[in-house]
Amino acid sequence: MASPVDRRDFMVSAGTLATGLIATPAVGAEQPKTGMPTDIPRELKRTAADLGTLYPEVSKLAAKRKFSLSFLSGQFRDFADFQKTARQKVFDTLLYRPEKVDPRPEVVERVDCGDYTREKVVFSTSPEFRVPAYVLIPKNLKQPAPAIVDLHSHGGMFLFGKEKVIDFGKNHPAMTTYHERNYDGRPTATALVRRGYVVITIDAFMFGERRVMMDADHGVGWDRTKYTLDDVTKLNQVCRGKESTIVKSLIFAGLTWPGIVFWDDIRTVDYLVTRPEVDPKRIGCLGISMGGYRSIYLAALDDRIQAACIAGFMSSVPPMIQARVDTHSFVHFLPGLHAYLDLPDVASLTAPRSLLVLQCAKDGLFTPEGMRESVEKIGAVYEKAGCKDKFTGKFHDVPHRFSLAMQDDAFAFLDDRLGHQPPK
Repeated sequence: MASPVDRRDFMVSAGTLATGLIATPAVGAEQPKTGMPTDIPRELKRTAADLGTLYPEVSKLAAKRKFSLSFLSGQFRDFADFQKTARQKVFDTLLYRPEKVDPRPEVVERVDCGDYTREKVVFSTSPEFRVPAYVLIPKNLKQPAPAIVDLHSHGGMFLFGKEKVIDFGKNHPAMTTYHERNYDGRPTATALVRRGYVVITIDAFMFGERRVMMDADHGVGWDRTKYTLDDVTKLNQVCRGKESTIVKSLIFAGLTWPGIVFWDDIRTVDYLVTRPEVDPKRIGCLGISMGGYRSIYLAALDDRIQAACIAGFMSSVPPMIQARVDTHSFVHFLPGLHAYLDLPDVASLTAPRSLLVLQCAKDGLFTPEGMRESVEKIGAVYEKAGCKDKFTGKFHDVPHRFSLAMQDDAFAFLDDRLGHQPPK
């Protein structure tokens, strides 16, 4: 009886046989050429695109997506039908919808800041997450006040989150620089509480006290008050390097980064309305850059937001496919959504509530074409929905930042739309 042949032996034998057959061509046959064959000739045309030579194919595929769920697509006559259908698509794409939980807030610090009180609070947004926040409360409130959810930016700085919008008086040097570059030296949460608003700001997932800390970095400790500028630079570089890893890991887990962040922001409103200092019918939100991105979705998905300001983050998507893709981090991508809705379509879900879009005309993160198109599209949706006066789009001749002039526009808008008279 022949001895059995295992799979490895069989493959070796078969490979030897095949090699022998190939190595023995018929007499007179042309001998095979050695080396790598030449590439198929291709005409090289400049595309001026982040995708290089792949742009033509990708742009053709993208053009087949007609944003079918847009209110301007012709599919919807009634705005409420559009809003219900489009919101459901957004929620489905987020791949995350945590069960509602008791926030179980815990005040871990209370500081007298002169004209206002600053509380550090931790509360639950899901069974898994306890989220740190600062709540700024004006002194001498005689009745519930309007409130603002101040959504911090990205800016390539992971070591800090909620601290980006607060002036602590004696800030970490890294934050002093950040405030100057991104907020013209006037962090918005502090400015707003001094206008008489209750303000809440949380750490987005992956930022501040929710940042990633690798095993090799445990020696420096967790307390950022002890970090030198060199510590911040080195640890922040580690966080930057892990951003794509975190996003990919969430996708492997069947989740998305925007899903976690947007639901944390919604749950922040859940907690905010439990505060006795807050008038639940007068809540607004604002943010610059990633904070603007978060503001888009919080206002679009939560009707409790009565007025929203999106600063430095609004563009139609198609122009961004050719240029400016490289200017955005992994966190700003929600797979599948833009087959159905353009980014301004998402923002238009805020209607008929008040919306202000502040564009930075010299913004390197978006094309001028994309920024103009988005403002026009949102305006068209608001007009079709019968609430044209509730939307304002304005360009400021500045690079990517929340300038003092932009802040003044945002604050005046919030005062007007939330029925607030700032103290003199």
